[in-house]
Amino acid sequence: MKIGIIGAGWIAEKMALSLQAKPQDCEVYAIASRSIEKAREFSQKWSIKKAYGSYEELVSDKDVDLIYIATPHSHHYEHTRLALEHGKPCLVEKAFTANAREAEELLALAKQKNLFITEAIWTRYMPLSHKVTEIMQSGIIGEPRILTATLCYMMEHKERIVKPELCGGALLDLGVYCLNFARMYFGTDIKRTVTNVHIGPTGMDMHECISLSYADGKMANLQSGALCLNDRQGIISGVDGYIRVDNVNCPELVEVYRNYELVATYKKPKDMVTGYEYQVFECKRCIEQGLLESPMMPHAETLSIMKQMDELRKEWGVRYPMD
Repeated sequence: MKIGIIGAGWIAEKMALSLQAKPQDCEVYAIASRSIEKAREFSQKWSIKKAYGSYEELVSDKDVDLIYIATPHSHHYEHTRLALEHGKPCLVEKAFTANAREAEELLALAKQKNLFITEAIWTRYMPLSHKVTEIMQSGIIGEPRILTATLCYMMEHKERIVKPELCGGALLDLGVYCLNFARMYFGTDIKRTVTNVHIGPTGMDMHECISLSYADGKMANLQSGALCLNDRQGIISGVDGYIRVDNVNCPELVEVYRNYELVATYKKPKDMVTGYEYQVFECKRCIEQGLLESPMMPHAETLSIMKQMDELRKEWGVRYPMD
């Protein structure tokens, strides 16, 4: 499967590295940037066959089987729509769009054109993420009741975090992982949401604490932010034990405790490169099987999370130009 990447930033480099080291019949075939010089430099560095100085040229390439959208959140809608209108299946970097309205339009367009599209929330596709589900279903920790997830980095000076026009803030960049972590393991039947947020000088959310109460009595406490470092842990606590996940957005180690005693340890696959490769392999599987969405990240989940983030931003007074 030949992949074309829109955007030549660091996240595109991560994808190129992943598939160069572990291709599995997936090849980064083309790169597009608004600067042909940057595209050529990228293609030379990663031995990519085609370099384009416009996104229109890339989506018009008949040999490209899948477009990976690796531009800022603010541009996902524009670039994904361009790819879909040219008949290309899409893997769209998280957050899928700036808001739910944009997500609805893209999903409707993909359905109309009978094209595969999925969100590149890489956590959803990783082997250890699925292992956590298996552990919970095994009953070893008993009935799960409380979940915590934290993800913080020092990013307060990054443009994509502080600029409203780039859909800044911690929520769409980091909080989306914590929300996904909670949804993967505790579901969507949320009856109450309580939050606390720190708003930065540009009006963007820089740190947030989100507490979710579920209809069945479960609770989730999520913390994400761009103002400090933390352990990036996820913990799922049950009546008989708990599961500790090292790195909620890219699980590298899972430990299972029963009555405070470590009873099992699971590590990331030895052949894992960055973790980005798994979402591409899933795209290939789905496209070959004629699927329009991945069961690992259904369209309904993408849209529901976008609506959830819209509601949170509305509560906090965080707005983007495209809202």
